[in-house]
Amino acid sequence: MSSELITLFMFSTMMVLLITGQRVFGVIGFVGAAAALWLWGKGSAELPFNASFQVLNWYPLITVPLFIFMGFMFSESGVANSLYRMFHVWFGGLRGGLALGTIGLMVLIACMNGLSVAGMAIGATVALPELLKHRYDKVMVTGVIQAGSSLGILVPPSVVLVLYAMIARQPVLQLWLAGAIPGLLMAALFAAYIFIRCRINPDLAPAMPKEERDAITLGEKLRLLRAGILPLLVFGVMMGLFLSGITSLVESAAVGALLSLLAAVFSGRFSLKVLEESTRNTLGISCMFLWIILAALCFGAVYDGLGAVRAIENLLLNQLGTDRWTVLTLMLLSFIVLGMFLDDTAMLVIVAPLYIPLVIALDFNPIWFGVLYTITCQIAYITPPFGYNLFLMRAMAPPEITLGDIYRSIVPFVGMMGLMIVILMLFPDLALWLPGWWTAR
Repeated sequence: MSSELITLFMFSTMMVLLITGQRVFGVIGFVGAAAALWLWGKGSAELPFNASFQVLNWYPLITVPLFIFMGFMFSESGVANSLYRMFHVWFGGLRGGLALGTIGLMVLIACMNGLSVAGMAIGATVALPELLKHRYDKVMVTGVIQAGSSLGILVPPSVVLVLYAMIARQPVLQLWLAGAIPGLLMAALFAAYIFIRCRINPDLAPAMPKEERDAITLGEKLRLLRAGILPLLVFGVMMGLFLSGITSLVESAAVGALLSLLAAVFSGRFSLKVLEESTRNTLGISCMFLWIILAALCFGAVYDGLGAVRAIENLLLNQLGTDRWTVLTLMLLSFIVLGMFLDDTAMLVIVAPLYIPLVIALDFNPIWFGVLYTITCQIAYITPPFGYNLFLMRAMAPPEITLGDIYRSIVPFVGMMGLMIVILMLFPDLALWLPGWWTAR
């Protein structure tokens, strides 16, 4: 059997098993081990499992639970709520100011957590009720929260980019730096859209009433500013120590986790319940990532042994004569389609054994490709039928926001994310300049 047919068989088997509702890591690991046994006979099933031991030597993996703990500590302790209250007070007088403040909140939450789920939870439970109370258009603000929360997987310390770094064997710091400018630029696109749309149609986002603004004293504004800046200081100290070379990546993650704990204590919101919930959530998500990584290495070991990557590369470039940009576009489109049915980690570990070597063979920068992949994950988060943020919003939104409202809300933001992909394809230096500057300094 040719490598192409074996590839088709392995991937189709995975998709069928995933449709039945089986665990992602179980499906990927099972297909890898079963294919090894089928192709090479007795004893070969140990091949993929032996490859998984390299995880034990990949120390940056320790950063995953530490960053996740930092985000959940801010969330569970209510420190993150102070961020929104700060934006609420300082930007409320501007038309559309609360929606702009929500984007700012999402950027800061992203810098603390590295995941989408924390920003989504805080946005839906803290920001959304305030926005609706101030008569903001429910469709617009629903889209703002869903799209804004997706920034968590692009700006540092993105956990998704850590996973990509492990599978693609690329430096985490380079990927984080590559995602910083596109992430901030995308946030600026969202903010510009909100500002322009509210100027065109002021009824979508009325300003906070003058009486309510006047009732807030300068002392309270300064107190909220101090409380809101506290999480930002934690992030600044953590990244400053890392970028200056004083601490390693793992040590910086540990500093961030410790400082988040101290911030909760300093704000008077620490309790044993907060610690228990943060630890429990951290353990659950970290274990999920570890099992998926182990399964991905298991699958990749078998796939590499087949020589299937070289066969697919020969098919696309030599036999079909497809140019490199067409191949890249097809890969990104396949990510968007797969993302409608799979989560980002499952999507990456399924196609990474094929795509990443192909990207390198096509002479594209794998760091740049990692940013493009992450933006397609953002699109997948907010597109039906199985977008994670759609489900989370449906579960946490008040009854007056219907499923139709949620689906309609994401249309302009999907367009802006697609525009960001095109901009990065035309101007790769937006992602590569900062990593290049940091390496050369």
